[in-house]
Amino acid sequence: MIRRDRRAGRALMVEREPEVAGPHRPDPLSELGLNVVAGQGTGGQVFLREQKHLAQVPLLVPGAQVVHTPAVRSVLRTVAHAAAVGAVVCLYGDAGQGKTVALQYALSQLPHPARVRRVHVGVHPTVPELRRVLADALELGRRLPRGAGEADLTLVNALRQPRVLVLDEAQRLPVPALEFLRGLWDHPDTDTALVLAGAGSERALRRVPALASRVLTWESVPRLSPREVATVMAAFHPLWEDVSEDDVAWVDEHVGHGNFRTWAKLTSHLTAETYGKSRAVVDRRMLERACARLMGPL
Repeated sequence: MIRRDRRAGRALMVEREPEVAGPHRPDPLSELGLNVVAGQGTGGQVFLREQKHLAQVPLLVPGAQVVHTPAVRSVLRTVAHAAAVGAVVCLYGDAGQGKTVALQYALSQLPHPARVRRVHVGVHPTVPELRRVLADALELGRRLPRGAGEADLTLVNALRQPRVLVLDEAQRLPVPALEFLRGLWDHPDTDTALVLAGAGSERALRRVPALASRVLTWESVPRLSPREVATVMAAFHPLWEDVSEDDVAWVDEHVGHGNFRTWAKLTSHLTAETYGKSRAVVDRRMLERACARLMGPL
């Protein structure tokens, strides 16, 4: 069933979202044209619409595709909600849990992906440095005045447009830079959504209570649970479809630990080893060799 739906271009969500009783509430996804449920499979699995606009999603492994785990779907809804109302959200979780893939996928599914702007910051940027990279992201170029007050007013005017500003590695920002962001997003004319993402970004934002209070959603991307791994990896890449659940559990216990980046690297090693072999079977010995490459010298 997984193989059939992969060929049809559909992604897999491994849990059904529970139905919530009560009065109908507006769904920002519907308003944005992102009503993703297309049909239901069997065994409590829900298949979603065909994936589009994936050019910017870094899957890193040829033949892989985004898997609609509950975490990915939650990020999709959070980003859509933030884009609809111009809110601040914080996306966090340990390194390698799949935050970047989930975020990139969510951004690619927005109805106006051209309105997404990314902000690249160094380690502990000063306020003038942050002001400059914000201006670059907003394509202000040399139009940014030299005076701090006039420059900030120019930024606020640019932030009046409805779009999404993504600041990855937000944990790098010191308190003065976070206070500067708080000032920009406190302005009543700001209509741009702000996504602050990164491992430890939630701790950085908590150091500035005035900014933390503006966060609409604190979105955590957890590690894969042991019961999810086999199903998720079979949907992620066809290489895992015929690997036994016992072998998958062994890999997760010894190396994978539910970390999506680790599993992607394992998939890359196995793909390289099976390349050009028409009937290659991924067995325990092959898995042990791939795991050894990741573990490094002991």
